[in-house]
Parts: sequence; C-alpha cells; structure tokens
Amino acid sequence: MRILDLDRLSHEADAQADSFTSAVPYPHIVIDDFLSEEACDALLEEFEMPSEAGGWGHYVHYNERKLGATQLDRMGPQTQAIVAALSTQEFLDWLEKITGIDSLIPDPDLDGGGLHKIERGGFLNVHVDFLAHTTHRNWSRQLNLLLYLNRDWEESYGGALELWDANMERKVQEVAPLFNRCVIFHTAPGSYHGHPTPLSCPADRSRKSLALYYFRDEGTPQRLRPTHYRARPDDPFWKHGLVAADRLALRVYAFLKRYAGLGDSTIHRILKRF
Repeated sequence: MRILDLDRLSHEADAQADSFTSAVPYPHIVIDDFLSEEACDALLEEFEMPSEAGGWGHYVHYNERKLGATQLDRMGPQTQAIVAALSTQEFLDWLEKITGIDSLIPDPDLDGGGLHKIERGGFLNVHVDFLAHTTHRNWSRQLNLLLYLNRDWEESYGGALELWDANMERKVQEVAPLFNRCVIFHTAPGSYHGHPTPLSCPADRSRKSLALYYFRDEGTPQRLRPTHYRARPDDPFWKHGLVAADRLALRVYAFLKRYAGLGDSTIHRILKRF
C-alpha cells in the first residue's frame, strides 16, 4: 500500500514553508489529500479496531469529552504502518524543511496522541497542548500533526478546529475536519486551539482523527507544562472559574504521571465510571 507521496510534498516544500511561517495566528499549514486515498481509506476502515481490544481511553472532564486510543499494538496493521511512515527520517526531514524546526523526534509512546474520537455532544475546550513530554523529561514538544477522517462531514455538525490568538481575545481561523485533511502547527505558548462547541452530528457519526506529536531532545530536563485550557472571552464568569479549576486538576495529574508513574490507563478507568 502506498501511504504518502513524499515526492509531491518535497516538490512543494518551499511554498509550504512560506505558508507555514506566514500563517496566522501562529505557524501552521493545512494540506488536503495528505495520504494516498488507499491509505486514508484503510485508516478509516480500521478506526474502530481498538474497541475490540478495549483500547479506547475516556477523556471526560470539564474541559473535554472524547475517546482516545494511544496503544499502537491495539490498532490495525495498516494504521500501524501509517504511523510508522509518519515517523521515518525521510518524513521528519520534510517536516523540518517546511517548519524550520530541526532535530525532530516522533513519539513512540503516542502520549496524548493516537486515534481520537468525539461523539455527539463531545467537545474540546480551547487550549495550548502540553509543552514538555510527561515521561521523556528532556523532550520539548514542537509540532502537532492532525489528520481528519470524516467523510461527507456537514458544516452543521460543528467540530471545526478553531485557532485563537495568543491573548485568547478572538478566534482567527476555522478548519473544517474533512476527510484526508492534515493540519500541522507549531506547539508553543500561545498556540491556542480546540473545538469548544459540542458536536451536533447524528448519533451514528463521530469526529475522527489521527494525532501525532513531534518533539526535540533539549539535553536537559524540561519544566513540566501540562495542557493549558482557557475559557473564551464571552463565556460566563462561572465557566472561567470551572475551566481554571479543571486546569489545576490536570496539573496535579501530569505531576503524578511524571513523578509517581501513574499511567493513563489508571485515570481512564476512573473517568470511565463517570
């Protein structure tokens, strides 16, 4: 199975680099038809395989409501091949060329990444992602790669990726989560994004994506900086308070994960009960 046309991407790399660096509100690029059609079809066909192996974790708290599968060995063989292809040195070289960020490292643990599924009523409040790997303490997070897997997605369903400015004063861009559309953006302080409005898709549909994160080894331990959620400026005062309280709880969890060895599976078992 041909997964990716790196020759095409490399041929367009100079223009892609210009688009990435000049994008607002922070460096990013949107690429349609990212994988070969065959590969993206295979990814979609295998998407529910973690369900059979009990591999979906529940991310359910005030700031998000979604399912995630991070264990690569519970995913289908074609999915594993696609993740491997997006982790090769050849692909990393292309990423470095278009972003200007060198020494990129793929995450073998898929910490917080992997397959994401958001069902009707689900959401993800606006946030900046964790900026240092939880367990690889020298790694700083540099890039997000989000690949959407939603055929025939209607605008009325919601779920567009919102990009906000660094002061959380206004939404600058929206990206519809369309099939085989890839979004790559620089993960840094101020790179606020999310889809805070609950999905209104039919009950038999869900917002599906593959998320891969890329890091850099800084040679020294990085300060633990977990996901930082923010309320929107027009949200009521009480919501600002609840977002902040939940943000504090996530900081405690990130601390326990790094320093006490608490795994995602433990917290997912707790959250699943609620």
